[in-house]
Amino acid sequence: MKIEIIPNGTWYHGSNEKFMELREASTITQWKELAEAFSHQPTKLGYDDNDMIDHNGKEKGYLYIIDEPIEIGKDIYQHPRTTMDINAEFLTKRPLKVKLIVEPATHIAISCSNYIW
Repeated sequence: MKIEIIPNGTWYHGSNEKFMELREASTITQWKELAEAFSHQPTKLGYDDNDMIDHNGKEKGYLYIIDEPIEIGKDIYQHPRTTMDINAEFLTKRPLKVKLIVEPATHIAISCSNYIW
């Protein structure tokens, strides 16, 4: 699967915790649904060529956006040990400001692949 990066696009982070600042070496992505899936802390996660994600995560998930300008190479870099396609996940080089955009209570259940959000 080819994932295009939009230089000034939105970057996401999914977590099962609430916070105001993302730590250095955290994973971020421009693929919103991938961040949502990771927010549920799965031990197994996969996706197909149609962008359908399947995972076994059961934690309550929070979805964040990065709330400051970032630059590839300066602030973030490709995850060097990813098992996913190129551009799927990046690591932060420094702490980043975040904004919470989805809390567990605000999730609407929608069927997507073999799981429910």
